[in-house]
Amino acid sequence: MQIATQTSIELPGIQKLRSGKVREVFDLGDTLLFVATDRISAFDVILPDPIPHKGAVLNQISAFWFKRFAEIENHFVTADFDQFPKELQPFREQLAGRSMIVKKTKPLPVECVVRGYLAGSGWKEYQQSQSVCGIQLPAGLKLASQLPEPIFTPATKAEAGHDENIDMKRCAQILGEELAERVKTLSLEIYSRGRDHAQQRGIIVADTKFEFGKVDGDLLLIDECLTPDSSRFWPKDQYAVGQSPPSFDKQFVRDYLETLDWDKTPPAPRLPKKAIEKTSAKYVEAFRRLTGHEIGNA
Repeated sequence: MQIATQTSIELPGIQKLRSGKVREVFDLGDTLLFVATDRISAFDVILPDPIPHKGAVLNQISAFWFKRFAEIENHFVTADFDQFPKELQPFREQLAGRSMIVKKTKPLPVECVVRGYLAGSGWKEYQQSQSVCGIQLPAGLKLASQLPEPIFTPATKAEAGHDENIDMKRCAQILGEELAERVKTLSLEIYSRGRDHAQQRGIIVADTKFEFGKVDGDLLLIDECLTPDSSRFWPKDQYAVGQSPPSFDKQFVRDYLETLDWDKTPPAPRLPKKAIEKTSAKYVEAFRRLTGHEIGNA
């Protein structure tokens, strides 16, 4: 593994458009440069300690899926640093393996969540109403139960704080009925294909979140795709109904933070070395299982 840990990316002469919890976005003119750092957030707060290899894992898993779903229009151009424009070549150390060039789109104002299992906010809602986002579910389901079939449970994007779950009627009001049905169909299709591949590799995709954007009237899959940050990945061999399985993401960090007397507002506490190493290993293992390769410079 040759990729150096990066928490902040600055590229002199290249305009940075925004800096998110994990990703930096730069303007390349007709395209964008997405750079995934090793920053990690929990409870909507960025933590002071990076997770080695995390950015490379997120970037390269997304690239893996975008190429695998190439017939579904998406914003991916390339993650091969040797194909990056010459003005980026001096920044190989910061960019190789953790960045991709993507098409510019106008993102839709709805996040497209697909759930195949009961977990997280879906489980909480089910306990109260036996439904998730207005979709009635059978009685008697337990935590981590597989649903009879995957369900589309959109959410509005929040500028700050948590996204808000909405039903399909509200989604159609925001996007229009035709577009709402289109993103629902695509989301369920991509989830099902990703779930089936992951299942063969020993990973259960409990739920995931997709984003779509439009350019010149075309609908494109954008942002990241089926990563440990946008999905709930469970190890198949440790799955049991009625309990929350361990996951291939930052759950270990969240669990540690829950043991502290921290009010979940900045500044966040430092992480112990063990939590950092274990979380890094989970991300790397997810990449290895899904792709069959070791993480490395793309």
